[in-house]
Amino acid sequence: MPIQIRLARPSDVGDIFRVRTSVNENVLSVTEMADMGITEASVTDMIRSAPCAWVACENAQVVGFSMIDSNEGSLFAAFVLPSHEGKGIGKKLVQAAEEVLFSKHALAWLETAETSRAAGFYRHLGWGHERDVGEGDIRLEKRRL
Repeated sequence: MPIQIRLARPSDVGDIFRVRTSVNENVLSVTEMADMGITEASVTDMIRSAPCAWVACENAQVVGFSMIDSNEGSLFAAFVLPSHEGKGIGKKLVQAAEEVLFSKHALAWLETAETSRAAGFYRHLGWGHERDVGEGDIRLEKRRL
């Protein structure tokens, strides 16, 4: 069955956290995310308040997600289960996020580790204007076409 991208629902939040804690890079535990203010409750509230998250589903199972902060104009997260990497899922999730970001902002941004695979992935998708933000992280930007 093909991968389907759809808006996330509050009922997807547990699966979003399952995907987020299963990755091999930029690993964070539920406790570490909670220390940053990222909890199931806060993500649920974000999803309820505005279209800000998308999930990729295969056979009704969430295998990836992306999330934005539409007020800030930022791509907040994009993660895919390690078993589903390299299948174009991340690209589709980022494109869904970009569509909403660029409907509200001429410029979108994200932050990631400079030497991460994610940085290369975003560069490949046209994110650039790289700027060092400290502690090994960079800010990448993309302009609406």
